[in-house]
Amino acid sequence: MCLGSIDVLAEAWEDGESRTGRLGCGKIVPLAFVPEAGEGDYVLVHLGVPVEVLEAKAAAEALALRTEGGLG
Repeated sequence: MCLGSIDVLAEAWEDGESRTGRLGCGKIVPLAFVPEAGEGDYVLVHLGVPVEVLEAKAAAEALALRTEGGLG
């Protein structure tokens, strides 16, 4: 089973014909699967690639559960 992570998109920019972004952790990632993502959005990251934009409330709840469960 794979466990995705949640991070905030700190920065996004056009890189030629594709969009690229920098997560809050500093990692540079492609935004091909989440073209609607904007700076400040929380994203679900799977295998190093953002795959879903999360609502802020849902992201906060998931992060709290991970912290409570000792996974933070």
